[in-house]
Amino acid sequence: MDAVIEEYLKDRKEKRLKERVNAVMNESEIHDAKSKVDDEFNLHNWLPDAAKRAGQISLSSHPCTFSHPSGRGNKNGKTTSVIVKVLSKMDGLVRSGNVQSELDALGSASALDVYKFLMLKLADGQQLLTHIENETDLAKALLAIPTASYQELRSGFMAIKEIKEVSVTSSKIKQIYFPVNSNYHQLSILTPSGLIYKLRNYVQEMRFGENTQIAKELRKKNEVSAHGFDDIYNLGMIGYGGTKPQNISVLNNQYGGKSYLLQCVPPTLKPELIRLPTTDFFNSCLSPYQFKIGFKSLHHWFIDPRNNVQIRTSCNEIWLAIFDDIVQEIWQLRTNEPGWSLKERFNNLLKKQKIILDDHWKNERNDDDVAIFLKDIARWIILAYKKVLGKQAVALNDDELNHVYQLIHQQKEALL
Repeated sequence: MDAVIEEYLKDRKEKRLKERVNAVMNESEIHDAKSKVDDEFNLHNWLPDAAKRAGQISLSSHPCTFSHPSGRGNKNGKTTSVIVKVLSKMDGLVRSGNVQSELDALGSASALDVYKFLMLKLADGQQLLTHIENETDLAKALLAIPTASYQELRSGFMAIKEIKEVSVTSSKIKQIYFPVNSNYHQLSILTPSGLIYKLRNYVQEMRFGENTQIAKELRKKNEVSAHGFDDIYNLGMIGYGGTKPQNISVLNNQYGGKSYLLQCVPPTLKPELIRLPTTDFFNSCLSPYQFKIGFKSLHHWFIDPRNNVQIRTSCNEIWLAIFDDIVQEIWQLRTNEPGWSLKERFNNLLKKQKIILDDHWKNERNDDDVAIFLKDIARWIILAYKKVLGKQAVALNDDELNHVYQLIHQQKEALL
């Protein structure tokens, strides 16, 4: 038997014996109490009893009682316990699957010892319940007793994870009707208690952990800390279950029903600084992939075997839409204080680009300057299309380059 299991049963036995001894008066009664406790915690007796009581507890990752203490049942029976199994994914979200948290439990307090027994982490780091579920050699050895069959004990303990075939919800749980096609799907909004108390542990460690306390003491003395400390301001506190947190769930009871609420308000953002080109506008301020949707739409029309007015018009509209976005980038640069391009760090920026991008040169800007810049824009658009589509790109020659140039040249007033 695993040492962790032996230690658990030993502790339970000592606590029960202490309760019994304190309740009796003479030596004879004490002897009888010890005898009864020995029998009770004899593995051959305790395991069958525990297996029968396991069904009084239901494991859940999202307990319904966090919505309402009486949400566990209605006229249709007990509300279905939910155990969410979601794969971890690098999507940057704090959600089930991405955060490793323990399962919570609902049910009778008289079966709490069985829950703790099944949640024991053994020497290999796995919970006892996992061993029983996977029917490992350890589980088979533990449940091989003469007073009950292996299958009977396993089925009894696995009742803690039993999921009914028909799902039952409760009117006391928050409900929403989510539109699906021409109908609605009813959703019961549940609370991920494991995540809630995982957050609580993180915040507690951040604010009151040993290293944080040391760093705070150093700060009081105006001394430097090698590691410093983090803190979260404007925290709120939420309580579940009032004076009876045990009515909500096992985890809730362990933490006294108290957890943190993070402040949820829009952030205060500083105006983003505009990146100024130091060598070349097209390399510094534009990326072919910011126009990916437009280029893919163009490609769709390029490979269409038809050649009619509708297709040519659609292509022209996309060319102009890409050009409009580039013009927006140019006007954004012009919002900077005129003369920015005169600074030393912009010495490598081409003069023809300075004239277009910096309003310091506004009075010198003429049609020839605009025409030269428009030619560069047309060339960049053609090359950017090839960059985005790669090997799939349709070969475009000077005729297409001249067509794009003529098209955007009609909009030259946008750059004057």
